Amino acid sequence: MATKLRIKSHWFKADRPKTPEQTASAMAFISWRVALNMLKRMRDAGFDIDAGPAYFGFVREVLVFLLAGTDRIAYARLGADARVPFTTALVLRVAEILRENEADLLGPAGLPGGGDDYRDLFIDQFNELSGHYADFDWTEAEGPDFAFTRYLGSRLEAVVPAKDRRWVIDQVMAIEAPEAVAMLQRAMQDVFSTEAPGKRRAAMTGE
Repeated sequence: MATKLRIKSHWFKADRPKTPEQTASAMAFISWRVALNMLKRMRDAGFDIDAGPAYFGFVREVLVFLLAGTDRIAYARLGADARVPFTTALVLRVAEILRENEADLLGPAGLPGGGDDYRDLFIDQFNELSGHYADFDWTEAEGPDFAFTRYLGSRLEAVVPAKDRRWVIDQVMAIEAPEAVAMLQRAMQDVFSTEAPGKRRAAMTGE
């Protein structure tokens, strides 16, 4: 049985409101961890995603999916005005995390098409694909709809070797995406709360 990933999601002093930028920084780190965990689980399931460009291609696709969902929940929780600085800060921070890791492991040779910067590569990818995901639905109560998750699976087909492509959509839709979404939404519940963890547990259990 695979070990469950535990993600720290309590960094702030209780009962104090967080700025959109603070919340975005926390969610950027969490999204990065969730994406890496999904990659590990896919490898454990037998998908040959090699270290190198394919590794980061997979991670970028999952991150766009997670950030698109996070943006939907932020809109519902924060409102339209606060959602814009939150999502902007979130995407920029994730882009920085990717740049740090891709530059360290791949160097400039890993940039496709002679691009200039891994950070800009991710921002461009998010801008393009967020428009595609806008056609689908994701709510905090229900998570992503069928089409939202299937689109992620279809995007990942191009990242894995040809021998694995016929299995990607089923694996993502049935197992990996639900696990990643559950982790993301639990973390968002914690990060967006202003109550101390102990107070939340007491309220939930009636203690």
